[in-house]
Amino acid sequence: MPRIASIGECMVELSPRQGGLFGLGFGGDTLNTAIYLARLGQTVDYLTALGDDPISDRMLAAWAAEGVGTSQVRRMPGRLPGLYLIETDDKGERRFHYWRDRAPARELFADEPPDLAPYDLIYLSGITLAIYGEAGRARLFDALDAARARGARIAFDTNYRPRLWADASAARAAMEAMLVRTDIALPGFDDACAIWGQGDAASHRARFRALGAAEVVLKQGPEPALIASVEGEVAVRADHVGRVVDSTAAGDSFNAGYLAARLAGASPVEGARRAHHLAAAVIGHPGAIIPRAAMPDSGIAALPA
Repeated sequence: MPRIASIGECMVELSPRQGGLFGLGFGGDTLNTAIYLARLGQTVDYLTALGDDPISDRMLAAWAAEGVGTSQVRRMPGRLPGLYLIETDDKGERRFHYWRDRAPARELFADEPPDLAPYDLIYLSGITLAIYGEAGRARLFDALDAARARGARIAFDTNYRPRLWADASAARAAMEAMLVRTDIALPGFDDACAIWGQGDAASHRARFRALGAAEVVLKQGPEPALIASVEGEVAVRADHVGRVVDSTAAGDSFNAGYLAARLAGASPVEGARRAHHLAAAVIGHPGAIIPRAAMPDSGIAALPA
């Protein structure tokens, strides 16, 4: 079975509860994808850095309980993971506050990079790029180039968070450098417009292909996903969802569903169908990670190897 590395940052999450209290959880885009990949039967490791504190211990235990490998998680003495707090207004709109400037995850590529040699697929996001800074990104790119030379494939989700970048042009430069190294691009339409400017979905899909991604799956929320690959260009409709409870991790779970299906031998179209099905289940439940009992039947085991 192929081995997957998911690279990024998981943070401590404080979310509102009744009576003005907050509940403690963990959240991170690439970690969400890693968990769903593991639930879909994939062999996946999470590559990040944590502190040596009890909360970091709890994170590792939670990931291991989900079947996510933690052997390449670095522990930094005296450090604490990043933290974010969620506020919700009376209309249900959410606002986030972050404390992550000293998070150890930012230093994963500060010197000696993690070993990517064991992996057949490496997955990361625009947030991954943002937290390392220019020097860290250069080391990351060198490591990805070496991995691709060995035959690994790279999957990338643009996932743009403006507060992590000096401006959109800085994000654009970094992401274009990443797309040169990308085999499977999984961008969101809103991200594409924010980074590259307004345009229709088809023009953004063409841009990602021109930048170097061999396979592009442009996500549009409830609208069809637009795919471009060696098999041609096609739109794949999303599942109808009667009521969206929480859109958190919709894209992260879509990415997991798509990658798991493709690794199992599905076509891009079938991969997108299965990805939509998983994302539809996720947005019907609160939180990024839904209960195991709520996981839809992926059908991936029935796909040809």
